[in-house]
Amino acid sequence: MKQFTKLLKLAEKLRSETGCPWDKSRTLENMSEPIMNEAKEVEEAFLKRDYDNLKEELGDVLFNIVLIAQIAKENKKFSIEDILTGVDKKIRERHTWVFGKDKAKTAEEALAMWKINKKKEKNVDSR
Repeated sequence: MKQFTKLLKLAEKLRSETGCPWDKSRTLENMSEPIMNEAKEVEEAFLKRDYDNLKEELGDVLFNIVLIAQIAKENKKFSIEDILTGVDKKIRERHTWVFGKDKAKTAEEALAMWKINKKKEKNVDSR
């Protein structure tokens, strides 16, 4: 967690008055391309089974997420805490065989239940 906090501070510094002109020029609207490029590089590392590069590219994706969260925070849209709270809630609610009463003994059963839970969640959200 200490390293994550350092990464958050790094994004904040890069966006500050004394930060980097390129990072300061980033907006929620123009961050799509950089994060998609990094995601493609993650995919390439997977396909090549290049795990040293995968580690690096995952770091790049993570930093892009942190930078996007910093920009969103500055624009009073959402924070990294909102992202973390939301994903924690979603993952727990979709894993009812781990955090609830459902049962899944195989990967196939778990995936099927995940899909059911996701569909239930989406139906509730659309009301």
